[in-house]
Amino acid sequence: MGVLVLGLAVAVAGCSAADQNSSGARPVGQGRAPGFPRVPAPHPALSQTITHGLGGAGRICLTVDDGDCADCVGGYVEFAQRSGIHLTFSPNGVYASCWSPHAGTLKPLIERGQVQIMNHTFSHRDLRRMTEAQITTELERNDDWVVKTFGVTTRPYYRPPFGFHNSHIDGVAAGLGYTRTVMGDGSYADSDPITPEVLIGMAQQYLHPGVIMLGHANHPTVLGCFDQIQALIKQRNLSPVTLDEMFGTSRATG
Repeated sequence: MGVLVLGLAVAVAGCSAADQNSSGARPVGQGRAPGFPRVPAPHPALSQTITHGLGGAGRICLTVDDGDCADCVGGYVEFAQRSGIHLTFSPNGVYASCWSPHAGTLKPLIERGQVQIMNHTFSHRDLRRMTEAQITTELERNDDWVVKTFGVTTRPYYRPPFGFHNSHIDGVAAGLGYTRTVMGDGSYADSDPITPEVLIGMAQQYLHPGVIMLGHANHPTVLGCFDQIQALIKQRNLSPVTLDEMFGTSRATG
């Protein structure tokens, strides 16, 4: 555990996998958007687990996992664009056909720091059941896809699928430059279908300074709740920030 206040399934439907050749090594800078820094080299170091943010000035992190629902991904992208709210997406490359159509919209938001992307593995499988080589492939293949599609690396942040991790997994990830294992201490509880009332109830429970909030772009309930969530954030004088903004990292250094 670091000196910061460092500090949780997926339905296979509707979206296809990215190019099967995306797991190969990439040249530095491949896929980056105009104006983006070159993709930095990895910086292996000790692993830190983040479960809570630094809540000064009402800061919160809104994170969005997976993305197996094309309408949900599109809705989140549109919400970010119209509201200006800062978001951190955690997509899986296996759902590339849901995310890639929005690359043109997301790249300017990423370039100006409003949107960040962290690693959530390529295929959203339980890393505890994998060999070191398989874990490496899951993380590197997903980062390759993100760099090719959005122009930036996901390092140093990764979120293990289902929240399942251990010291061995975190050590493998840290050796690849994923030195910050992102969990969270709040959730909309929308990994499975829920009602709007439940989702807003979870938002009311957890949206407080310092929270790292977990949502999913998998089910359409959230699409009708964006305005209420935004109003709650305003009412509580909260300031959504990306992980980079919360913890002082950057896409230029990775």
